Amino acid sequence: MLIAAAPIDAPAAEAVMARAGSENFPVASRVLPRGARAHLLAVYGFARLVDELGDSATGERSPAAAAGERLAALDWLEGELDRAFRGEAASSPEGEHPLLVRLQATVRACALTREPFARLIEANRVDQRVSRYETWEQLRGYCALSADPVGELVLEVLGLATPARIALSDSICTALQLTEHCQDVAEDMERGRVYLPAEDLLRFGCGEADLRGEHASAPLRDVIAFEVDRARGLLADGTPLIGQLRGRPRLAVAAFVAGGRAALDAIERARYDVLAGPPRAGRARRALALAATLRAGRRSSGRGTAQ
Repeated sequence: MLIAAAPIDAPAAEAVMARAGSENFPVASRVLPRGARAHLLAVYGFARLVDELGDSATGERSPAAAAGERLAALDWLEGELDRAFRGEAASSPEGEHPLLVRLQATVRACALTREPFARLIEANRVDQRVSRYETWEQLRGYCALSADPVGELVLEVLGLATPARIALSDSICTALQLTEHCQDVAEDMERGRVYLPAEDLLRFGCGEADLRGEHASAPLRDVIAFEVDRARGLLADGTPLIGQLRGRPRLAVAAFVAGGRAALDAIERARYDVLAGPPRAGRARRALALAATLRAGRRSSGRGTAQ
């Protein structure tokens, strides 16, 4: 059976996976066993493919036409996802994308559920329609589509998913997404998107013109400081998850949290000037943050439940 091609040329699997090592918060931690890491790389490949299609350049198009082409590509991808879940992925020029073929094996081996994958696609659909968020609750709703499913899938792959653990993971993933929004203000603005809630910009007297400068203005620094505190609180809310895990999964989740804390520290050290370049944490600071996070995880292990 001939399978329809993507409305937008899908990036090659090799190009998508080449970015795995450069991610802020890598999903497939090297501390995990080889089998689990392979499955998480399959999940990562799908998530990156979704993002690539959602941000694909479409040549000389009007914004509305470009968004329409991206939406068509995302519809195509959801159809391909359904084929993978039916066990009908095909590795051929006319068949499904190689990353979906790879994902099919992971879906079977780990008994993954479809819904988190569908939310990742929906997040990119939202990006074609929504470029501003009025309130924090609206932005958090977006994070529930764009970030939280990744943590849920990590727990599913590791065989550790429970409703309570997923709720803790959601706090961590939303915090990491908010951290990236803070780091990437300039990049997002270039794409015509603002992921800082309008109510927060208004609170500190920050206009969109402040997001286009070479350096952050005082009002923008105040907004970023506010969001950094919010992200720290979300990470603290999710930290009890570490105490509910054991062995390598515990270390991997602690590394996610530590990576977020180190990134927030880097923003703070830059005095919240995120326009001069995305503040990043070096390896030594991430290691220090990991040691502190593991200690915090032990102290918080009595909070929450593992049900």
